[in-house]
Amino acid sequence: MKITDVQVHLVSVPADHTFRWRDGLPGSDPAGIIGWLEISTDQGISGYAACHRGKLLEDYVERRLKPELLGQDPFMREYLWHRIWELDRIEYFPVYMLGLVDIALWDIAGKALEQPVWKLLGGAKTSIEAYASTVTFSSIAEFIDVADQCLELGYPAIKLHAWGDARRDAELCLALRAHVGPSIPLMYDGSAGFDLQDAVYLGHALSEADYLWYEEPMKEHSVDAYKRLGERVKVPLLVAEVTSGSHWTTADFIKSGCASSVRTSAGFKGGFTGAIRIAHLAEAHHLRAEMHGAGLENAHLCMSIRNNTYYESLIKTNKVVREARVDKNGLVHAPDGHGVGYEQIWAGQKPWQKIPVS
Repeated sequence: MKITDVQVHLVSVPADHTFRWRDGLPGSDPAGIIGWLEISTDQGISGYAACHRGKLLEDYVERRLKPELLGQDPFMREYLWHRIWELDRIEYFPVYMLGLVDIALWDIAGKALEQPVWKLLGGAKTSIEAYASTVTFSSIAEFIDVADQCLELGYPAIKLHAWGDARRDAELCLALRAHVGPSIPLMYDGSAGFDLQDAVYLGHALSEADYLWYEEPMKEHSVDAYKRLGERVKVPLLVAEVTSGSHWTTADFIKSGCASSVRTSAGFKGGFTGAIRIAHLAEAHHLRAEMHGAGLENAHLCMSIRNNTYYESLIKTNKVVREARVDKNGLVHAPDGHGVGYEQIWAGQKPWQKIPVS
């Protein structure tokens, strides 16, 4: 099998629900252009992957990726994964773009072998619990109302994205624990909003309230800062979420001793290949590799990784609607179909055939 064509299909998309991650940090995307990467082969099988920055993807594909991929064997995923990282030396690809080729190649492999990607990666489970991951709401009362709705809909656990004010966030975290009681797993995500001093203050509150993990309180540029945070707080730290460098950087976080668990994902760690590398690296140190973000690709990874415990399901409004992928018992089940399974979602008509860029 050989790669015969590489294209980017551009699709106009409306603005997302208006929400934010914390004070000073917008969350929802404005109207924009998605790019669908399509890698075609001489056996009539195509693989796909999507990027929310379609124009950027189109430029990178035409200038760098298409010349590299044409004529290659799509089953040479390991070789091609490293080639993308080689090209990164001269382009410095955005972290969310490094894994797109890999995702499309795994899609091809699944279709060729008539298996879902999660089985090819090494099936570990067929279902997983989903936690409700909130955006930032206006008040403690609104957060508690949203939490109640999520629990009523079957979500077994809740993660907060709060305001980025250490004292106000601490008050919220303690109030939510008092409201839901001791048995509901709670997590907190700081969206890189703090310096070390405020991160320590909030970490003490999270420990007092028995939170399951403390995620990205500071920017992840400094592993040493996280090491010092880990020495000062008792709450488990979930680290290496959006930092670049895939398993190489994650290894430095683990070596520092600060990590109780690490993040992995298809979107920020170099596709399926990079995400699995991180999961196995974490397992070698008896650490969990928790999935960052929702989506079909990450659902495949959840089923492929033994040492993760949750799927992240984003709650964007205070009128909570359970994500379609999550059932009434708060479970996400293994995707079926061959490859990644985009075609089942498209139901016969590809996105660029519906709303192409005019």
